[in-house]
Amino acid sequence: MNKKVIIIFAAVAVLAAGVAGGAVWYMSKGGEEHATEEKEAKKKPKKEEKKSELPPKYLTVDKVVVMLKHEPSDTVTHYLSADLVVATDAKREKETKENLPMLRSVAVKTLSNLPMASARVMTIDQFAGELNKAFDHAFEQEGREKPFDEVMIGKLIVE
Repeated sequence: MNKKVIIIFAAVAVLAAGVAGGAVWYMSKGGEEHATEEKEAKKKPKKEEKKSELPPKYLTVDKVVVMLKHEPSDTVTHYLSADLVVATDAKREKETKENLPMLRSVAVKTLSNLPMASARVMTIDQFAGELNKAFDHAFEQEGREKPFDEVMIGKLIVE
């Protein structure tokens, strides 16, 4: 009878150890899931904060018209007309509006230096890239930070 009690006691101990081990494993796995959920919860407010920011503001510089450089043999005058769109945020909107005349001036200077042969084959992105470089350079020369993110082309006509 002592043998039966010892075997039963040993079986109960092994079963209890298995249950305890399973509980520890389950709790540690649940703890990892809980920690992962906490990390994701911390990340979500950052995304929500970005979403709660105001959308970008778009300002226009309408009807920038320039005469393009022409080849000496070319007798026809060529023009370029562009409407520019300036992307900024609500905080810098007022400063950007104050700089619109300067932006028009830099755009005229930059676009009027383009030869017709180049302008004819340029893409919209290339025009925008040239203008953005010119604006970066102009603000850098003045020692000021650009009050907008980028300039885009709203409309472009090359004649």
